[in-house]
Amino acid sequence: GKRQGRIEFELFSDIVPRTAENFRALCTGEKGYGYRDSKLHRIIKNFVIQGGDFTRGNGTGGHSIYGGKFADESFEMKHTSEGLLSMANAGKNSNGSQFFITLRPLPHLDGKHVVFGKICNKNGMGIASRIVSMCEGGKCGDPVVSLCGQIR
Repeated sequence: GKRQGRIEFELFSDIVPRTAENFRALCTGEKGYGYRDSKLHRIIKNFVIQGGDFTRGNGTGGHSIYGGKFADESFEMKHTSEGLLSMANAGKNSNGSQFFITLRPLPHLDGKHVVFGKICNKNGMGIASRIVSMCEGGKCGDPVVSLCGQIR
C-alpha cells in the first residue's frame, strides 16, 4: 500500500518508565524484534487503532522486552482525549507489546489500561484519521507499521 506518513509519540517516561521503555525498545528493534512491518490489526472508528502484535498479527500475540507480560505500572494518566497511546491487554497486569491510539476520550478504560504517551506531531492525528477512513467497512487489508524508531 501507499505510505500515509509518520505519527510521532511523546512517551510519558517520567510517569511510566518501564512501559515507555518497552515501547521505545520495540520501536527501535534493538532487542532483535519489534514493531517494524507489524500490522495495525484492529481499527474501530470513534474508538481505537490497535497494533503491536508482531508475532501473530491478529491480536493474540506479541511480548514485552521484559519477557512475556509485565505488570500495570500506573493509572495516573487517563484516557481524556484523542491521540493518546495506551497499552492493550488481556486483563490486569498482562501488558506485552500491543498498544492502541485513542480516537476520542475513553473514560471507561481508565484504571484498566496504562496510558503512556500521546501523538505529538502536527499531522499525526490527521494520519490516524486517514487510516480509519481507509478502513471503514473493513476493506483496507491491514495497515502496517513500515518504519519505526526513536527520534532524538
